[in-house]
Amino acid sequence: MVTQRPKILIVDDKIENLISLETVLDCFDVEFVRALSGNEALAKAINNDFAIAIIDIQMPDMDGYETVSLMRQISRTKYVPVIFVSAIYKEDFHIIKGIETGAVDFISKPIEPRVLRGKVSVFLDLYMQSQELSRLLREKEIINEQLHIAKEKAEAATRAKSIFLANMSHEIRTPMNGIIGMGDLLSQTALTEEQKDYLDTIIISSNSLLGIINDILDFSKIESNQVELENIPFKLNEPLTELIKLLSVKATENKVEMVLDIDESIPLGLKGDPTRLKQILLNLMSNALKFTFEGKVILEVNALVMTEGSVKLRFAVTDSGIGISKEGQNKLFKSFSQADSSTTRKYGGTGLGLAISKSLCEMMDGEIGVDSELGKGSTFWFTAVFERFTESKNAVEKNTELFKKPTKSLNILLAEDNVINQKVAMVTLQKLGHKVQLAKNGLEAVELFTMDKFDSILMDIQMPEMDGYDATIKIRDLEKTKGGHIRIIAMTANSFEEDRERCFAVGMDSYISKPFKTEDLNNALQNQ
Repeated sequence: MVTQRPKILIVDDKIENLISLETVLDCFDVEFVRALSGNEALAKAINNDFAIAIIDIQMPDMDGYETVSLMRQISRTKYVPVIFVSAIYKEDFHIIKGIETGAVDFISKPIEPRVLRGKVSVFLDLYMQSQELSRLLREKEIINEQLHIAKEKAEAATRAKSIFLANMSHEIRTPMNGIIGMGDLLSQTALTEEQKDYLDTIIISSNSLLGIINDILDFSKIESNQVELENIPFKLNEPLTELIKLLSVKATENKVEMVLDIDESIPLGLKGDPTRLKQILLNLMSNALKFTFEGKVILEVNALVMTEGSVKLRFAVTDSGIGISKEGQNKLFKSFSQADSSTTRKYGGTGLGLAISKSLCEMMDGEIGVDSELGKGSTFWFTAVFERFTESKNAVEKNTELFKKPTKSLNILLAEDNVINQKVAMVTLQKLGHKVQLAKNGLEAVELFTMDKFDSILMDIQMPEMDGYDATIKIRDLEKTKGGHIRIIAMTANSFEEDRERCFAVGMDSYISKPFKTEDLNNALQNQ
């Protein structure tokens, strides 16, 4: 909004003519700036912004033509609209000369007040619009600058959050690896019934804590767009069957029958992310079992749309549990939110599972929803799009080969600085029948690599002296000279996608995250 009144420059060598102009134009809310000569007009032009200038042509020393020509060389008046007035020059020649000099109009004296007011009104409107446009542009520049600053702050906060989460992930997962690993090893020893009961409680609590940690990290990755879906071949029945098997113990405890119903028209071979699909279904089915005591939990899979290249599937998990009120349904799929505050106290959970599932469904070009009635059970459903894939016989045989037990003992170099994790990994590897040499940092790992022949290296990432990345780079450089290629497996508590990508970028062959289970380690070592 313009805060100052527009200024009109009026130039005439006779004061009575200036007064006459002001009288004719007194209907406008403007400020008049008088000049009795061309030189005075130029002086005023340097220090003022004008909406319009009304200039007499006949003046001593410097006429109107020369005055306007010089005004066009001053930045403030370069584009100011000029109306010439003249009592004697009325011929076309003078009018054309005035226009060529830079005037926008030419009025003969005596001046017709209505004509002058009409012309001035038009130029004042244009000036006001120009000022408003300038104001809006200035505001836009300020807003853009504020947005730029806010964007930089948000990006800095995201970077800081990512660094914090990466560090916390490492610091939390490192002791968790010791707890879960030792629990796994302890379960393979001779125990009394009482000791087994205590150990089961430790293992259940550890896995619950790990689930919460994974939920928080998954949510943070999704929030910062750090999750990328895999696009690999898989058979639909395999992750679903694994899921039913995984949840069978809980179902038995709750006296719940689990039913898997897959539409026979769905092609068996698909391409997509079976791990994330399993994660969504695990969330939904775990919730169904959590809130169902006696009855059924049914997992139905139907094809909604099928083309030559893709298929859109609908997954529905139906339970006969406690159900959800309409008010409770509105709170679902939101971060850190559950249907009822008493739910957290009674059943536990972070309230992140459904929010994560919703984001993953959307990444799979699908959606998620719920149909439920309090006291009458619930149906959680979601859709997802997958590519169709026909797996060859050789591919099936190759995939199966990965799960065969190793046929020989391996000589393994373990690079790990944490004492507890050293113990967990060494005992696990020895129980699997392998020989192990220990390096307490990256420098030791490189030195031992040059002194002995190993089948594989299990490489921690964060180590003193030299980290796992630099140690891998050094080993790959040495191989360029002496030949060969040793399999290097990253074994780290860093769980973000960029950590995985960096491992492969420096030359590592595989990646397992802590805390790991015996079968994770076994599978990684078998893929020689």
